[in-house]
Amino acid sequence: MEDWAWSCLLVASSLVLCALAWEQLGYIRKGAHLPGPRLVIPFLGNVAAMVADPTGFWERQAIRARSSPWGLSWDVILGRFILFVRDAELSHKIFANVRPEAFHLVGHPFGKKLFGEENLIFMFGEEHKDLRRRLAPLFTWKALGVYVAIQERTIRKHIHRWLANSSSSIHQRPVAMRSLCRDMNLETSQEVFVGPYLDPRAREHFTRDYNLFNLGLLALPIDLPGFAFRRAKQAVERLVATLGECAARSKRRMSTPGEQPACLMDFWMAETLAEIRAARESGSPPPPHSSDRQVGQHIFDFLFAAQDASTSSLVWVCALLESNPQVLGKILDEQRSLRRGGEGEFGSNFDPATPVGSELLREMKYTEMVVKEVLRYRPPATMVPHIASVDFPITDSYTVPKGAIVFPSLLESSFQGFREPYAFDPDRFSAARLEDVAFKRNWLLFGAGSHQCLGQRYAINHLVLFTALFSSMVEWERVRTPGCDEILYVPTIVPRDGCLVTLKPRRGDDDRRGREEREIEETSTES
Repeated sequence: MEDWAWSCLLVASSLVLCALAWEQLGYIRKGAHLPGPRLVIPFLGNVAAMVADPTGFWERQAIRARSSPWGLSWDVILGRFILFVRDAELSHKIFANVRPEAFHLVGHPFGKKLFGEENLIFMFGEEHKDLRRRLAPLFTWKALGVYVAIQERTIRKHIHRWLANSSSSIHQRPVAMRSLCRDMNLETSQEVFVGPYLDPRAREHFTRDYNLFNLGLLALPIDLPGFAFRRAKQAVERLVATLGECAARSKRRMSTPGEQPACLMDFWMAETLAEIRAARESGSPPPPHSSDRQVGQHIFDFLFAAQDASTSSLVWVCALLESNPQVLGKILDEQRSLRRGGEGEFGSNFDPATPVGSELLREMKYTEMVVKEVLRYRPPATMVPHIASVDFPITDSYTVPKGAIVFPSLLESSFQGFREPYAFDPDRFSAARLEDVAFKRNWLLFGAGSHQCLGQRYAINHLVLFTALFSSMVEWERVRTPGCDEILYVPTIVPRDGCLVTLKPRRGDDDRRGREEREIEETSTES
């Protein structure tokens, strides 16, 4: 019996070793001549390294890709073969081939489980084109003008709150701009997207559920009770249901003659109601993507796209302007010139309480150059994962294997082509240099191809407006700690310390701040 048991154990061990060896050979075959790990941990791959230190993990992928003439490297996560794409032209090739027989955009390695099958980013072909056509009226100049007024009101309210909290403490305590900007950004998104249709209690629940969803983005995909991933999935269902209720309220309001759109939802429902009426009159079925739940799902897509990416960029604005005072000085000069008339210092003729508005926002050329450089230098979503649905020849010598998760790196693309790419230099976007034209194929932070971001003008407006208001109303000083400027993935990127700063009113702004706060309170009361 003992000999038989030892024989069984020996056979079982041999089979396990053969399976492990076959797995290793399979990964090596898929990686072919590309750089990758020497040894892959069976079944798990490098998931532990990715979860423990995402920054280090992705930097190692980038270093390997830089060593490759193809700009590619490979690794394994939870048994899935992944391909890191550094080369900007190869990234364009992936973005241009989002279709059933090439690549599927997933947005997140476990996106379908978390977002649901109906998410905009999973669509192809005519259905996708039709939906984008229906969404285009949400980002006209008229609509953007309505949003700018909402954005400005919300940003000012939060800046005043930050300054009030800072001045109320005896000792100036540093605050993390990441948490401040995240809360401000979530309220801004709520106000712009569905403003009139969320009561205070619904906003509280909405904020809680969105935070649960955000935690799920960073969790392992364990879909069991008590785990962050399951809580995130449940939160998404509640968020979509809440947004669907907002769609129903918007339809009722916009069906009243003479009502003007007050938020993004209203602009969409005004168009949708016209299509529903036309379909009813012709005896046709209701137009696609017009049910309350479908609208709620797509508004959630907007929220996801707008929230974390914009928060990341707002934090980097604060960090990079504090460490580049000459750039901040030029922004203040532009604000002084545009918002006051051209002479004197802050506190003389300049009045930061004067509304900016969409027309003046378009004149802030230098401030917009700064925003574009922030986006180039620190693109918030550094990678856009896709899944290869077939074996796809991405170069003459390498074919992406079917099932591979492919990560085009927007961060790495941003440091290709541009002159002195590792320098923070907004003037590269000036009319004299036009690097944004010469190297536009490397500026990929809004994506490319059929899934290029619809709301990029909205996002840039938001960042320019915040930069203009924050720089002219606040003096801030970074509380530096070792490694504070290192990149942290959460899952978008922020400074490792969350940009820890002390805040105080900019000189000459104190006497006007009280008046502006009263004006905001009156506006909020009226609305």
